[in-house]
Amino acid sequence: MATHDVRNQVPPILGHDISTSPALFEGLRLEGASDAEAGVRELALLGNSERWQEAGRLANDHPPVLRTHDRYGNRVDEVDYLPQYHDLMRVAVEHGLHGAPWADPRPGAHVARAAKVIAWGVADAGHLCPISMTYAAVPALRTAPELAAQYEQLLTSGDYDFGLRAPLGKRGLIAGMSMTEKQGGSDVRANTTVAMPDRAAGDGGYRLTGHKWFTSAPMSDLFLTLAQAPGGLSCFLLPRVLPDGARNAFFLQRLKDKLGNKSNASAEVEYDGAVAWLVGEEGRGVATIIEMVNMTRLDCALMAAAGMRLATAHAVHHAMHRFAFGRALIDQPAMANVLADLALESEAATAVVLRIAGAVDRAVRGDVQEKAFRRVALAVTKYWLCKRLAGHTGEALECLGGNGYVEESGMPRLYREAPLVSIWEGSGNVAALDALRALTREPEAAEAFFAELDAAAGADSRYDDALAMLRKELADPEQAHYRARRVAEQMAQLLQASLLLRRGSPAVADAFVATRLGGDRGLAYGTLPVGVDTATILERARVS
Repeated sequence: MATHDVRNQVPPILGHDISTSPALFEGLRLEGASDAEAGVRELALLGNSERWQEAGRLANDHPPVLRTHDRYGNRVDEVDYLPQYHDLMRVAVEHGLHGAPWADPRPGAHVARAAKVIAWGVADAGHLCPISMTYAAVPALRTAPELAAQYEQLLTSGDYDFGLRAPLGKRGLIAGMSMTEKQGGSDVRANTTVAMPDRAAGDGGYRLTGHKWFTSAPMSDLFLTLAQAPGGLSCFLLPRVLPDGARNAFFLQRLKDKLGNKSNASAEVEYDGAVAWLVGEEGRGVATIIEMVNMTRLDCALMAAAGMRLATAHAVHHAMHRFAFGRALIDQPAMANVLADLALESEAATAVVLRIAGAVDRAVRGDVQEKAFRRVALAVTKYWLCKRLAGHTGEALECLGGNGYVEESGMPRLYREAPLVSIWEGSGNVAALDALRALTREPEAAEAFFAELDAAAGADSRYDDALAMLRKELADPEQAHYRARRVAEQMAQLLQASLLLRRGSPAVADAFVATRLGGDRGLAYGTLPVGVDTATILERARVS
């Protein structure tokens, strides 16, 4: 005889579109990419289908394995992945999540790609690391027209062609980035890897000798890396396999045992006279590779927005179907407060990342104002969204109670993934200080950013007060670095509020301004004031 009946358990969320939202599609339309809507919906449903959820689970439960040598003692320096990892990569490349927008002349191509990254992220976050670096490599590579002419078409190709072979003989390429070293971390000017011109080869190449402490996706075909050339710190393009088919002197020491992001390999690497070609000018390494860093920062913000949407969707879905004390959890006032607060954070994140993706798209097509706006907006948004993600995910996990704390729910994987984007491409302090640097050294960037904020002036007195406070903060140069995070937070939230007031749901905008700018809330999620239109906010957050 059965000891109990299984009742009051939440139906599977599998098969639902949980990675998109009304805010996402509104952003697509506002930023000129409405024709991508059907493709984004298709990718969202595909990513949460049984096949691709299982692929993501397996790729994380069985991380990549390093093989340094073959059975005879020869170095091979390869990383073995599950077939499901390559399947995930293939879908991402075929749907243009990598370098494809750079070869697409249509306005809105970068916006469409941003929405697709959010939609497909439901399947697995780890494989999106090499996808992101491939996207980001193209603008940096364009500073070396001869190299771009050879490799750009392959970096934007719709073919995923895995395996260590001569790059120019492949149907498509994946790119990586390799900057940090043991002694420096974010302080790349402390790098000790040396690059010496290889005059004997006669091809303009260099020989690199040194180490890299954190190289993600080490099976990529090409890497942008930094080394000390005779003229100073410089950027180089380094292939895993040389044009003649020989392996480059690129040796994998070990793989990192990371907190999360398990499906993606991250390695320690040594160069022992590795062949590479100069990208940009000697001594201009940081200025050159920053083009790549800016684009990977965009993807950090996209993944933070994606993570918030997924966490919110799981929490809302659970609360819609779980009953306690005679009512669904979502109808319990205390839970409705928590869920609406999480939804506010998610919707504001989605709005701002699509606005910045639109700025990237227009900057690529020659809009100087949008390029200047992107410079500051991206730095503060990367800082703030990525900083908020871990706490947001933890609160969403708690909404599922003990069910959320077990691996089968998927929430622990989201939780382990959450801190990464705040570290990747410069941790919180680096991003906040970069925003201040742009404001003080690039007046056109400051002007463009404040023009965006001023566009919402007069819409809400609480917004106007917060904007005046920001200007007061920036007028005081004393201990600017000490206050960097405080200022970056204010700037990021004002940007989100400006967008919501001008283009978003009135209920969402009012609640966001009241709580994030007006201070009418506590420190924890679920402390929204009485009077917030939680019903409208939650309706927009529901799983379709």
